[in-house]
Amino acid sequence: MNKLDYLSIDGQLLQTFLLILETQSVTKAARRMGVTQSSVSHALRRLRIFFDDPLFVRAGNGLIPTEHAESLKKPAQSALDRLKALSFERPFDPTENERAFTIAANDMQRELVFPRLIRDLSRQGIDATFEFIPSGHPTPALLRNGRCDLALTPFPPDASDILQKQIFEGRMMCFFDGSIRRAPATLEQYIRSDHVSVKFPDGGTSRRALKGVDTFTIPKARVSVPNFGAIPAFVKGSAMVATEMDLMKISCLKDLDIAPLPFASKPVSVFMSWHIRDSNEAAHIWLRETVEQIANDVGAEFSTC
Repeated sequence: MNKLDYLSIDGQLLQTFLLILETQSVTKAARRMGVTQSSVSHALRRLRIFFDDPLFVRAGNGLIPTEHAESLKKPAQSALDRLKALSFERPFDPTENERAFTIAANDMQRELVFPRLIRDLSRQGIDATFEFIPSGHPTPALLRNGRCDLALTPFPPDASDILQKQIFEGRMMCFFDGSIRRAPATLEQYIRSDHVSVKFPDGGTSRRALKGVDTFTIPKARVSVPNFGAIPAFVKGSAMVATEMDLMKISCLKDLDIAPLPFASKPVSVFMSWHIRDSNEAAHIWLRETVEQIANDVGAEFSTC
């Protein structure tokens, strides 16, 4: 391949390069793209010839980018974004165009939307594949660096290149085991109760969603767990309580009783967030519209419960 033959490089090669740069692994890049490891290895060989540089060198179980590879990151992303823009008017047919998506979501958002979404796609014969990663309190870099296509979170990243749209609204409620205790009826009873809360890897907690509440109202958790699905094991059969969003009553906290908090708090919104570069991509538009439709259906069903 002639180094100056710019027509020999295409969007697939650029995407492969950027994913290897991000994951520092041929195997992980292949998994993200939904292709075989050998096809990514072949693409890397072509890239090395084209740029006349090894681009990545092996270090332990991973790949370390060369200085030249690091310098190519922004130009490669810019070129790929321009190629994506050319496809703005091209329709995306999910029955014909297989696509893999990476979604950042905690277990609450994931369980509310995606089991139903994937069942619907299967009935329609759509072979889209999904990988889920935890979102915690997502940063702009999560979307900016292409680690995921979409983030579902009550805490959307605040940056000019990150877009968002509300898909759920609910209220923080008290979850408890009604066979053991009653819900706290007063602020004093609430503060004196033992609490379970979710603590994310970044150190933030799920009770950050309690808005418009004085900090003294929020007692320290006796038990912190890594995800919402772990809460029932501690609350069930005990006098402990959890303060989480009411929508969890139809997902990961469905086996617990629920009651209003003994103090006022503002409504909580859940957003889907994405990077601006994906706004006009046909497949991404289809993904966002599909997620929004499922969220609307879930919200309508919950309001009638």
